[in-house]
Amino acid sequence: MSTNQSTIDYILDQIQGVGEVRARKMFGKYVIYCNNKVVALVCNEQLFVKITDVGKEYVGKKYQEGKAYPSAKPSILIEEELIEDREWLQGLIRKTADALPIPKPKKKSIKKLNKK
Repeated sequence: MSTNQSTIDYILDQIQGVGEVRARKMFGKYVIYCNNKVVALVCNEQLFVKITDVGKEYVGKKYQEGKAYPSAKPSILIEEELIEDREWLQGLIRKTADALPIPKPKKKSIKKLNKK
């Protein structure tokens, strides 16, 4: 089962205001970014948020792990009713983004450098 664009639009709408949020389709799944950091994946209509200590603490008793796809690292699986709770979801995404390191800049390939 794939993820509908309407699901991605809904999730992005729910987390608006926590920073610069966007989604990118990759290999039939969607990657959710917050401030240029990968914070979550959406696969088969399910939201998987990257595991951080602060995120685990925030989720508390509602914490459950899942994998977006078989070879993926475990993530926090977010149930549908929690996605509907805008304030709660914004808090989780904000805390997750804040806890993740700044992405390293991509190195330019040698081919690109030689064309200049």
